[in-house]
Amino acid sequence: MNLQTFIEKADALGNAHKPFIFLLDFELEHPVLWEPHEVDAKELLYSINGFSNAIPRAAISPAITFSPPSPFTYKAGFDLVMNQLQAGNTFLVNLTAKSKVDLNLPLHELFFAVQAPYKCWWQNRFLFFSPECFVKVCNGTLHAYPMKGTIDATIPHAASTILANEKEKAEHITIVDLIRNDLAQVATHVTVARFRYLQQINTTRHSILQVSSEITGKVLPEYNSNIGSLLAAMLPAGSVSGAPKNETVAIIRQAEGEPRGYYTGVLGYFDGHNLDCGVNIRYIEQVGTNYFYRSGGGVTARSNWQDEYEEVIQKIYVPLS
Repeated sequence: MNLQTFIEKADALGNAHKPFIFLLDFELEHPVLWEPHEVDAKELLYSINGFSNAIPRAAISPAITFSPPSPFTYKAGFDLVMNQLQAGNTFLVNLTAKSKVDLNLPLHELFFAVQAPYKCWWQNRFLFFSPECFVKVCNGTLHAYPMKGTIDATIPHAASTILANEKEKAEHITIVDLIRNDLAQVATHVTVARFRYLQQINTTRHSILQVSSEITGKVLPEYNSNIGSLLAAMLPAGSVSGAPKNETVAIIRQAEGEPRGYYTGVLGYFDGHNLDCGVNIRYIEQVGTNYFYRSGGGVTARSNWQDEYEEVIQKIYVPLS
């Protein structure tokens, strides 16, 4: 399915108030859409804030080890991004990297062991367990919750440290402004309802604090009949791309050296009236018999590569139930 076919099908189902589930890749080249009865649980499992096709069962305790990319590999991409920043071609880039993963169980078993608002396993492709909402539409109000800023919660004064960090604050403001502009394409009365609040996430390694904001607006009257078009207009998500968006996406492709595919894309569910979708992060990719965890963070002209490399490692975790 190409993007235009996705838009047409989503618009038609939205106009008829018929539910559907969808997955969009970062490059918007391979969108997929299913009506709920079309999803085969042997091939795809999903959970979107409790709406799921998975039959609950006892989870197997996983044993997981990660091998992060070498500092030199990461620095090569970072240096390319920094050159673009210094040239004025972008002012914020979400740069990501791949870490090797060793597991003692199949990815579909890990689906039942992890805890996250947005989870998806696709046979022989990936598993992700994302804490980040992209957008929700509930009773005509649109909500977005961009995440930008992470710190180890066990560090003394972690909360005040992350909130006082000027680089992190500037990065967060940039993403909030970018997403406000994106939402203005599909909503009116767009406003920041909450700015830079903290959420704690418990993981297999340690607890982390994530900095988020909430942006709201009133969805346009043509929302149902144009839901596919409205989704496409907001993608890729600003928190996992950067600003300005089009130029930055091209820089990401060059720095990372390969397409992201469904990593940092969007998973969502439309129930006939309301919409809930999350950003596909905290992502384990399957390549043959090998597994890779993908993680990253925002790079600005104020960044240094050691700190950004540490953030890549800090985001490698599995949140167990």
